[in-house]
Amino acid sequence: MTRKIGFIGMGQMASALAAGFVRSGKLAPNNLFAYDISPDAAARFVETVGGGDVCSSISDVVLQADTVFLCVKPQQMGAVVAALGELGQSELAAKLFVTIAAGLPIAYFQGALGGSLRVVRVMPNTPCLVGEAASGFSRGEFAADSDALLVKELLETVGVAFELPEKLLDAVTGLSGSGPAFVYMMIEALADGGVKAGLPRAAALSLAAQTLKGGAEMVLRTGEHPGALKDKVTSPAGTTIAGVAELENRGLRGALIAAVEAAARRSAELGR
Repeated sequence: MTRKIGFIGMGQMASALAAGFVRSGKLAPNNLFAYDISPDAAARFVETVGGGDVCSSISDVVLQADTVFLCVKPQQMGAVVAALGELGQSELAAKLFVTIAAGLPIAYFQGALGGSLRVVRVMPNTPCLVGEAASGFSRGEFAADSDALLVKELLETVGVAFELPEKLLDAVTGLSGSGPAFVYMMIEALADGGVKAGLPRAAALSLAAQTLKGGAEMVLRTGEHPGALKDKVTSPAGTTIAGVAELENRGLRGALIAAVEAAARRSAELGR
């Protein structure tokens, strides 16, 4: 890939994405341009990625890159958009902008920077940091098929990515965006159960985390429905069905469904 990729914001998510692009061979470090107001963040980015050109300004990133990832927090985006607005429309129109700012719709960028701006909005999640992201993305009306294909190709260097209508990104936020926190709670609770049953804490935690990881990998590799996989390990009158019955009695499924719905609802509220 000969494209030049820019990052405005050089925090953890930007570092993870850039490192994935470089590690996959899709981007050479000398085709990477980035800017952050924090010198410490810039130094950590370069160390994580293994190179890259630290630019002196936002406009410098845009002038150097073909595709620009906007990786700042939503409350910082106003300043970024103001800086971008100082560039000419012809400069902006020639670039693809990819935003990972939660809650800010594509219309926000097109309204502020020109209606024909090519924008792709991405909702990644924190497992991006270990190359296991689950991302959803939506393209604006002026983004081409090739733009969407490029974003998907780049995101898949750090996990899986699905193109979806923008109206579904709040659901993505509720499921995969907030979902890691729900998984961490399940790991912690399973480990506590192991400790209560007599296991040492360190062993219980490792067993719990590996069990969730292994179960998830079984779903992904086999393509079988999770219910079918559950049935395969649930013997008549055995230990597993006793535990499954307790989970049903205490409403595990309903609680997880409600958690995703609540997170998606809050994402929609934040975007208004």
